[in-house]
Amino acid sequence: MTAPVTPEIPHRRLAGNLPHWTIVLSLLVLAAIVAMAVAAPQLANFEPTELNAVMRLQAGSETYWLGTDSFGRDLYSRIVYGARVSLLVGAGVAAGAIVIGLPLGLLAGWFRGFDAVIMRVMDGMMAIPGILLAIAIVALTKAGLVTVIIAIMLPEIPQVVRLVRSRVLAARAESYVEAAQLLGTPAPRLITRHLLPATVAPLIVQATYIYASAILTEAALSFLGVGIGTEIPTWGNIMAEGRLYFAMRPWLVFWPAIVLSLCILSINLLGDALRDRLDPKMKGRDE
Repeated sequence: MTAPVTPEIPHRRLAGNLPHWTIVLSLLVLAAIVAMAVAAPQLANFEPTELNAVMRLQAGSETYWLGTDSFGRDLYSRIVYGARVSLLVGAGVAAGAIVIGLPLGLLAGWFRGFDAVIMRVMDGMMAIPGILLAIAIVALTKAGLVTVIIAIMLPEIPQVVRLVRSRVLAARAESYVEAAQLLGTPAPRLITRHLLPATVAPLIVQATYIYASAILTEAALSFLGVGIGTEIPTWGNIMAEGRLYFAMRPWLVFWPAIVLSLCILSINLLGDALRDRLDPKMKGRDE
C-alpha cells in the first residue's frame, strides 16, 4: 500500500490573496511615514525653507543626509515635511468625498425622484477627466492647500455616489428592508438603521483608494506647477524643482519619488486587504 499523500499546506495568508508579510510590511511602511509626518520638527535636520547658497546641489553627507537642492535647502528635511502636506491632502480629499457623496448616494438609491437628477449631475462630472478639472479649478483660484483639496475632491465624489447608490439598490431588495417598509418605518429611520450600515464596509475600502489617488494627484499638480506653492514643501514640487537638474543630480527626483511610491503602494495594499476582509464576495471573485 502506498502512503497517503499529505496535501501541501499553503503559506499562511491574511486578507485573501495577499501574503501575511506583505500586509505587515505595508502597515509598517505606512506607520513610519505617518510617524515621520507627525514628528517632522524633531526628525528634520534643518528648517525646510532654510537657504544656503554656498551648499547648492551637494551630494549626501553627514550634514545633508540626502543632499541639497538648487537653493541649498536640505532635501531630507523637505521630504520629511512634505509628508505632512501629502498625508493631509489625502485625508482631506477622502473625508470630503465621503461626507458629500454618502448622503447623495443614499438619496439617489432610495428616492427615485432624486436619482435621475443626482446621477445625471454625477455623469456630467465624470465626463471631465479628474486631473483636467483639478487643474482648471486651481488655475481659476489662488493655489493653496484648501483649494488643492477641493480641486482633487470634486472628481472623486461621483465614485462615492455611484458606490453608495449601488449598495442601497441592492439592500432595498432584501427581505428585512421590505418588512421594515410594510411595518411603516419612516424613511429617515429606515435609511439610517438598515441602508447606511450596508455602505460602511465598501466605503472604508473606497476611502483607502481615494486617499492614495489624492496623494498621487497632488504630486502631479505640484509637478506641473499648478499645485501648492514651492514655499510649502510637498513631494510633488520637490520633484518638480529637481527635474531641472536630473541629469546632474538625479537623487533630487529619486528620493521623493521613492517615498511617494512606497506610501501609495502601502495604502493600496492595505485597501486590497480590507476589501478581501470586508467583502468576501469580491475575494471569491478574484480567486
